[in-house]
Parts: sequence; structure tokens; C-alpha cells
Amino acid sequence: MIWTRRHLHEAVIKALMILATVTLVSVLVMILCAIVRRGLPCLDWALISQTPQGGFYLGQGGGVLNAILGSLVIAGGSCVLALLISLPVVLYLNVYMGKGSRMALATRFAFDVLWGIPSIVYGAFGFTLMLALGLRASLLAGLLTVTLLVLPIMSRTMDEVVRMTPTALLEVSYSLGATRCETAWRVVTRQCLPGIMTAILVAMGRGIGDAASVLFTAGFTDSLPTSLARPAATLPLAIFFQLGTPFAKVQERAYGSALILTILILIISITARVLTARFSKNRIH
Repeated sequence: MIWTRRHLHEAVIKALMILATVTLVSVLVMILCAIVRRGLPCLDWALISQTPQGGFYLGQGGGVLNAILGSLVIAGGSCVLALLISLPVVLYLNVYMGKGSRMALATRFAFDVLWGIPSIVYGAFGFTLMLALGLRASLLAGLLTVTLLVLPIMSRTMDEVVRMTPTALLEVSYSLGATRCETAWRVVTRQCLPGIMTAILVAMGRGIGDAASVLFTAGFTDSLPTSLARPAATLPLAIFFQLGTPFAKVQERAYGSALILTILILIISITARVLTARFSKNRIH
């Protein structure tokens, strides 16, 4: 076989892609192995089912149930709030506005900029807003801040999915007498349901693993999240505080908490895959 310049170029690109894939998978495997190796020996039922007891951060008994529930409540609640805002916006951009609309382009650019803002900036903004409203560190403040964090992620992910809706599907809906509102909510939403579910779960995975946005807004407490006006613990902050102690036993528990957080994110990722495959059966291609 005579190697031409095109063959050489293709071989080099293929080798780079394989190298990038192997590097990415290797990094993921190393992270998972480190967390499992150090976290699995500390992972027991008490760590999952109990709240921190007296002296927990000194190596005494207790668990991180408060942080587990706090993370789930904040991430789940923020995704619900973000969905109530992002879905109407995305449907309006794609059904009511034209593809070349300057307003639509400006809105998408704004979401891209918001997506790239570091989470610590969202935390600082949430803290400033919290002080302006006279709020203290609380579950409500954490919910609102994480909602701002996941809103651009959810919106842009949904937008890319909705933009792939066949134009013929909209035209058929209009020809049958459906209004734009009916087409948006009954046709486009159903067609894009797999992508919408994926966007929600991706945003939830982002929200449940973030620490900077809730550091000054949600606060931290050893109690369960029972009130919007009281502070709430989260797993990332629990891991941070446990690693910051000088006691080896508490530091080992931090890896157990990290393993719990990793398992939660893994469950969310698998759920996204399963729901996407299930709802994709009803899509019109």
C-alpha cells in the first residue's frame, strides 16, 4: 500500500483521537480507583443513615445523612425551578422566533456566557443578593443560587435538542389547525422528551456536586434539612470540612463521603441513559 499525504493525515488524526480517548478513560479510572480504594473501607450503614453526632469531626460516631439529604433537596429543587424557567424560554426561542432571529442569537449567547461563569461567582452573587434581601444562610438561599448555576446548563442543553426537531413536524401540526402554543407544548415537548430528561439529569448532576455556590448561601449544619429558612448541609462541603480536620479517621470518612457522592452521580448518569433510550422509541425521525 502506497501511503499518500491524505493517508498519513488520517492515521495521525486517528492516533490522536485514540490517545485522547485512552487518556480520558485512564483519568476516570484512576479517580474512581482512588476514591473506591480509600472510601470503601469507611463506607458503612452508620455513615449513610446517621447524622453527625457529638465529636463526629473529632473521630467519634455519626454519619453524613444530613449532607446526603441536603444535596438531594438542593439539587432536585433547583432543577425544578430551573425547568419552570428554561423550558418556556427554549420553546419560545424555537417555535415563536425564527432561526435567524437576533433576539434568539443574543439569548443563546447570554446562556453560553452564563454557562462559563465559575460557580464561585454565582456563590458571591447569591451571597450579595442574600444580604440585600435580608436573608441568612439557608436552604432557600442555596436553592436560588444553585438554580442560577444550573439554569444556563439546562437551557442550552434543551435548546440544542429542540433545534433538531424536524421542521416538517411543525408544518404538519400547523396544517392540522394547531396553534403555536399547542405545537410547542404537545408536539415539540413530546418529541424532545428524551433530550429534556437528559438536560434535567445533567443539570442535577452538576448541582449536586458543586460546593462553591452553596458555601456562603446554604451554610452548613448537622441537622436534617427541614426548613427553607434554616441552613442545609451538602456532600461537597461535608467532604471539604472532613478533609480539613487533622484527624486521620475523619479524613478517611471524607473519602467515604466522596464515594457516596460519586455513586449518586453515577446513578443520575445511568438514569439519564435509561430514560433517554426509553423515550427515544416514541420519537419521529
